[in-house]
Amino acid sequence: MADTKIAAILRAGAYSPNHIGNDAAIINLTCEQLRKRGCEVKTYSEEQLIAGAVREPIIIHMCRDQRSFPILQAMEDEGKLVINSGYAVENCTRERLTRILLGSGIPYPESLIVNTNQTVTEQMERIGIERAWIKRGDTYAMHKEDVTYVRHPEEAQEVLQEYFLRGIKRAVINRHLDGDQVKFYGVRGADYFYCFYHFEKKFSSKGDDKAAKSEPDPRFDLTAFRDACERAADILDIRIYGGDAIIAPDGSFSIIDFNDWPSFAPCRVEASAVIARAILAEIKKRK
Repeated sequence: MADTKIAAILRAGAYSPNHIGNDAAIINLTCEQLRKRGCEVKTYSEEQLIAGAVREPIIIHMCRDQRSFPILQAMEDEGKLVINSGYAVENCTRERLTRILLGSGIPYPESLIVNTNQTVTEQMERIGIERAWIKRGDTYAMHKEDVTYVRHPEEAQEVLQEYFLRGIKRAVINRHLDGDQVKFYGVRGADYFYCFYHFEKKFSSKGDDKAAKSEPDPRFDLTAFRDACERAADILDIRIYGGDAIIAPDGSFSIIDFNDWPSFAPCRVEASAVIARAILAEIKKRK
């Protein structure tokens, strides 16, 4: 693989709220794994990509700036290998994500997609949504205020007004779901999936993690959950993914967030090796 030239593009800090170090760590570890396997890897900032500095035929990236999407998509259309696909990353912006997952039958909260200057109280009351999460619809969260919990429709209306004044034109209203939060990480097609209760000890679906073996039953169908996450990744065309889900008291689950190339913070060393192998496998397919 000595002749394999790869561009690795870091995520812009504005799109790593509270996770700048974690996001940089996973891609840097992946780059180290690729270099150990003989690849020539050069790192770039997202601004350098936007400025036209990237020339390599293989691009791995954590980009989330909307200006990056058409550039990555054009590279992909020219025949370059882009992981994750620029089209797939755009699919993970909130409004598109909501439309795609709901339209595909993936377990996901009942939602409204609205303009921030419209009245929503009657609409929410009509379908019985009281507690909810208001999320900016145009792009990824950049500030903590971009994802806001509300207790009733009147409060939702106030939050939408604030979004409108901030220049955010579209928003998604997700019904609040009671239950336990589970975080998950995966590499589609690579037999790697790691998940854990956000406020409890970890477990994984593979059953070969020593720390996982001593954990109690996960209280939901782990195989069905993994299959749903893999199906969502396939529909969105995301290769390296992660997200959050809510497990209801009856064991049913709903994905509430799905992200391209997350930080893999609790499992980044193991995950970086899996990600690197998946990238190399894709390169070999191209050759």
